[in-house]
Amino acid sequence: MAHGKVWLVGAGPGAIDLITLRGARLLGEADAVLYDALVTPEMLTLCPQAELISVGKRSGQRSTAQAHINALLVDAAQRYAKVVRLKGGDPMLFGRADEELRALEEAGIDYEIVPGITAALAGAAAAKHPLTRRGIARSVAFFTSATAPGEPEHVTLPDCDTLVQYMGGQQAMETAKRLLQRGKPADTPVLAIENVSLANQRVTRLTLRQMALGLPACTGPVLVMMGEALRHRHVSAP
Repeated sequence: MAHGKVWLVGAGPGAIDLITLRGARLLGEADAVLYDALVTPEMLTLCPQAELISVGKRSGQRSTAQAHINALLVDAAQRYAKVVRLKGGDPMLFGRADEELRALEEAGIDYEIVPGITAALAGAAAAKHPLTRRGIARSVAFFTSATAPGEPEHVTLPDCDTLVQYMGGQQAMETAKRLLQRGKPADTPVLAIENVSLANQRVTRLTLRQMALGLPACTGPVLVMMGEALRHRHVSAP
């Protein structure tokens, strides 16, 4: 059976103009697009010619099972010449790409990967705070507390100067408590960014001690950045 080809494309953090030129071109050429819940309706205007297949997965909400997503992806490649699997951020970071790539490989389907801007980099730009800082922070770790069934409830926290927690809204309080227990200073700067790069983006500045008491109510995805690199910068007057 002849198969089409699949492109795993990173949609970036959300804003339509932060997808790569290659990603936008492929959307405009695709016969079918399987897209995540974090992909905005504006992004889908780049592929009006394609069959749109929602395979959204959102933390804490009913979502399409991964095995079913894999089956849909293989089926689309058997029916169409050009298939885009559109993932929020970068497809190789917290995007369950491993399972989908293995499904394609087992089915003998050719694929390529198109990187995207991950939320941590867009968040740092939005907050105007570098994640590294000379003499203060020279290491960065991206992590998530979301676990699969059968995995430990609390994953080991990275030991880096700057920590960036993806999908951090629900787990941020527990993360702060564990860092405080580990001896992290209570006044460690924290930035919580909701809806990174979108028009309704919201940046909240607080400390590790304050985060241990909870984050403000949020309706969109939240990225949490922690570390001394995020402390207020003193800007000299001109």
